[in-house]
Parts: sequence; structure tokens; C-alpha cells
Amino acid sequence: MYSDVYTDTTAVPNFGRFTFLDSAARRFYPDWNLAADMLVANLRTAAGIDPHDKGLHDLVGELSTRSDEFRRRWGAHNVRIHGTGVKHFHHHVVGGLALAYESMELRAQPDLTMTIYAAEPDSPTAHALTLLASWAATTSDTSLSASR
Repeated sequence: MYSDVYTDTTAVPNFGRFTFLDSAARRFYPDWNLAADMLVANLRTAAGIDPHDKGLHDLVGELSTRSDEFRRRWGAHNVRIHGTGVKHFHHHVVGGLALAYESMELRAQPDLTMTIYAAEPDSPTAHALTLLASWAATTSDTSLSASR
């Protein structure tokens, strides 16, 4: 589903970089402003939990220097933890997706959160995800055959 985030093979995939530095994000997130606001608010929350996180400092510095949109949102000081709801995406292969999500902290690693996405059974999104899985398997098989 997140294949767009992995298109740059020279860098470690990162939703912050994707959202603010990759033009594909504006297609992937139908409500890009909401996605951008939520991402920055979550980064602010993470910064409050661990203000000495060097990786987070580096990411915020990079995004602040490379994106006016990020810098404006970071300056608003909004903090948010999103635990449940519905997110909307637009995948370049299967189109629109509406996925319910729930996030939970992992007891064994309190600094990690697992987010589970689910489509309503027999919905257009459920059918699109089935098609996407088939497409991804075919794409993966093709790339494996080419590497042999």
C-alpha cells in the first residue's frame, strides 16, 4: 500500500520526508492538509516525550529547512496523538481507499506503536486491497524473475 514511500532507493523511507518533500504525497493523501497537520502534531508529541531524540531533531531540522509547509505547521506547536479513526488514501494502482485504523502502544516496547488498518468487509476498499495484493505479488514475482 505504501509503495510510493519506498520509491527513493537512496534514502531510508520516512513519512515526514514523503509528506513534505515528495510531490506524490499530495496525490496519495486526498486531504493532504489534514495528513500534514496530523503528522506534524504527532512529531511534536514525540518531541515532547523524548526531547533529546537526535534522529527526530535531525528530521525536524531537515524538514524545516526544505519545506515552508512543514516549518509553518511546526511553528503552530500543535500536539496530537491519534489512536482511532478513518484515513483516506489514493493509491496510484487501485485508487481511493478508506481504512479504519487503531493504534496501540506495545507493552514490550513502550516507545513503539502498532497501527492496524482494516477495510469494511465487501466494501470497494476491501476489493481494492485484494486487487492491490494481487498486483504487488505479480510485481514482486516479475522483479524476482528479472534478478535471476
